[in-house]
Amino acid sequence: MKTSDLKTTEYHDYYGRYISLVPKEVTLIDGFKRDLDMVLQFFESIPSDKLNYSYAAGKWSIKEVFQHLIDTERIFQNRCFRFARHDKTAISGFEQDDYIEPSQANNKSLELLVEEFKAVRQSFMVLLKSLNDTDLKFIGNASGLNMSARAAAFTILGHSIWHINVIKERYL
Repeated sequence: MKTSDLKTTEYHDYYGRYISLVPKEVTLIDGFKRDLDMVLQFFESIPSDKLNYSYAAGKWSIKEVFQHLIDTERIFQNRCFRFARHDKTAISGFEQDDYIEPSQANNKSLELLVEEFKAVRQSFMVLLKSLNDTDLKFIGNASGLNMSARAAAFTILGHSIWHINVIKERYL
């Protein structure tokens, strides 16, 4: 199943800004593997004295952005899982800013963030391997918006690209 197989009826325009960043011929599993390597190489290449840097008051530090990627992946994995299990219960949204302070990302080592990211990513990849096409195409509702299980997964791939681009433009 490739990004190009997604139909725009499987996700709201809001998520299109992330999904559009994923190359069209990327499959879910290959995409998750490549994205894992890309995210790790990127964050591990940042000098340690920059990891707690934020470009303006009230903006997240680089470590907080990394934590945000991890937290969001957990949430979207849950969405993907529930939709793939044909759960018709509407899932409430989440306020991303509310997650940052309690995460205490700036007090974590890069090594711990890397370990956490790898564990969450591995869990998502195992889930994806267990799903069939019918389940991946099932449409559920989260944050008041319809989304297929596979669109939730592809959103995560674009989400990491989005935030790495932001870091490159505003932080480094």
